[in-house]
Amino acid sequence: MTPRTRREILRASALAALALPLAACQTGYSDQPDPLAPLADQARADAEAAKSVAGDLAQQVAAARTAQAQALQTEVDRLNRPASAVAAVQPSATGMAGLKQRLATARAQAEALVPTLPRYRVGLVAAVAAGCAGLQEVSDQLGPGTDPAQVEPPASPVSADAVAPLQTALQAEQAAVWVYSLVSAFLSGAYVKSVNDGMLEHQSRRDALLRMLTAAGATPAPAEPAYVPPSPVTDSASAKSLVVTAESDTTAAWRAVLEQTDDARLRGIALNALLATARRGTRWRVAAGETPAAVSMPGGQPT
Repeated sequence: MTPRTRREILRASALAALALPLAACQTGYSDQPDPLAPLADQARADAEAAKSVAGDLAQQVAAARTAQAQALQTEVDRLNRPASAVAAVQPSATGMAGLKQRLATARAQAEALVPTLPRYRVGLVAAVAAGCAGLQEVSDQLGPGTDPAQVEPPASPVSADAVAPLQTALQAEQAAVWVYSLVSAFLSGAYVKSVNDGMLEHQSRRDALLRMLTAAGATPAPAEPAYVPPSPVTDSASAKSLVVTAESDTTAAWRAVLEQTDDARLRGIALNALLATARRGTRWRVAAGETPAAVSMPGGQPT
């Protein structure tokens, strides 16, 4: 059997998201204020505040919050609803301490909206929350922020339309488990805890997905016997790069789950998984010396 790449196993999810009916992307006018507008205003205020703080960390925050503001404002402009009267939150602290407070506020604002948004918007807002959570992991000066809860199957089975995206998430988690097993041979003892923690986290989510799919009456997709890395793994640097890729692919899969369900329970599960893998991916990007260390909008579809 020919091993598959992680990008191949995620492609089905990307195509499924693109195949959503155009009618799902609502364009009708509403006279209610847009709930995304305060998020865009907050992101702009945070970006401006970060620009006035010296140092690379602050500029990473400025760049990420600028990108988030632009993405949010594009969606706000598309619907053209009345302006919101909610003002941006101003932290009590200044400097790096103020940016730390701002990231915590922005993350909480975005997370709070995820259960109620329509599908075509929920991925965008969840990505903003994950981007802020990732920034919190770059340095203790910005976080570290709260780790999300572990993924636990809901008490009752998920709906039939959730099976396909959950299968893709399962395949991504299975691939990540394989990656962590592979890279352990190329990383020094300093990374033993990081590798073990990552392995356990992905195994836990894999096992939860197996239970969720089985409870829904579906046959869980089996793990591949092997996966083909995008580049050969020959040393510590290439091993770290592969882990970053695996975390990115897993993030994309969980964002796709969010975008293909209206179930608030499942959205909570997917959001926790998205946040967790975005945060772990940031840690590995820091270890790999990648710049920027945090992705502004985690979970974008793989290319």
